[in-house]
Amino acid sequence: MIKDPCLKLQGAGFMKPVKSIHPTVSDSRPVKPVLIYFCKFGTAPILIRSFIMLVDGKHYHSIWLDETDKLVVKVIDQRKLPFFFEIKDLRSVNDVYTAIKEMVVRGAPLIGAAGAFGIYLATLEDKPAADTHRHLRQSADHLITSRPTAVNLPLVIDSVLERLMKIADVNALKEAALDAALETCRSEIERCRKIGVHGLEIIKNISRRKNGGTVNILTHCNAGWLACVDIGTVTAPIYLAHEKGIPLHVWVDETRPVNQGARLTAWELGQQGIKYTLVPDNTGGHLMQHGMVDLVLTGSDRTTRKGDTANKIGTYLKALAARDNDIPFYVALPETSFDFSISDGLAEIKIEKRDSGEVTHVAGLEGGEIKSVRICPEDACAENWGFDVTPARLVTGLITDRGICGASEKDIRKLFPDKFR
Repeated sequence: MIKDPCLKLQGAGFMKPVKSIHPTVSDSRPVKPVLIYFCKFGTAPILIRSFIMLVDGKHYHSIWLDETDKLVVKVIDQRKLPFFFEIKDLRSVNDVYTAIKEMVVRGAPLIGAAGAFGIYLATLEDKPAADTHRHLRQSADHLITSRPTAVNLPLVIDSVLERLMKIADVNALKEAALDAALETCRSEIERCRKIGVHGLEIIKNISRRKNGGTVNILTHCNAGWLACVDIGTVTAPIYLAHEKGIPLHVWVDETRPVNQGARLTAWELGQQGIKYTLVPDNTGGHLMQHGMVDLVLTGSDRTTRKGDTANKIGTYLKALAARDNDIPFYVALPETSFDFSISDGLAEIKIEKRDSGEVTHVAGLEGGEIKSVRICPEDACAENWGFDVTPARLVTGLITDRGICGASEKDIRKLFPDKFR
């Protein structure tokens, strides 16, 4: 367990703050100053703000290279949150596979980045030069099987492999693999930032319509910075709206069976000082019926070219309730969460089935330790589908890094014409 988060600041890729600004808001509400940092993954600085990804006031990425030992990739162990903040070292392809499979890391953009680092670690494993490319291909195939639903993992790994297969020199291969992993992280951070900028306009419009009243947002699972490298998809516009002084309140679904909402989203929002209320998964419809939700925001693990979207199990039910109550339902996702090769989400997206023990047991803190307890009879039969598919007809719009569009092939094509060639 890490005792001093400050010690990891350099490892997370950050330099000293270069500027302090005071955001202005129209009604003069006090807003804390914002430190501006240059985040540096590799050689390309990205301007971000320190209010994002704070852990006890310190700034983290969810994955990074240990700057004191470039044979080690570091991640936050999300299984331990919110009770313990622990950093886990990944030193091999198998370490990365296990981290993804067992949800040490989770969230579509993050497991894509983890996959890229997995290929980098594969280049460090001792293999005869003649077998290097074969080893990389085998490592890639192995990593891709860790979790089947999120498209980011195979998309990123295939992209990295395409780049590496052209390189024969082993040392050059290692350098190129590391560059590719770092570039993946840089790109995901920038995509999330852009999602935040575009999504902010939706929150602003709701705030204006409510004459500055609190904007109530309902979200499902965790699509925050823990699920990405930084900033998050769903949380990006929320964080930016909070920075600008827009009154916000987030309804956080617990998200059974692993409780990513209760454990992770609630913890994230609390770290940023954003008001939230934790609710049971089945509460969303009641809240919408009584006018207590202005906007539903969810993430995506795989979205088709026609706008069907797979996300954490239970998302479909939120979309149905939102449609019945005339509440906007938006999906926030980066380009890397689109699967432009498929059109029918129900027929073509493979839905992961996980261990039934996640349903029959629940984990919590007792006596300073995380313990699992059974919540059903010993002989109970349980099934555990990890995701469901929300049809495009129920989605108000897609908030992407290129802008906001309707959930239809026509509108998606307008934003991503290069993907339909």
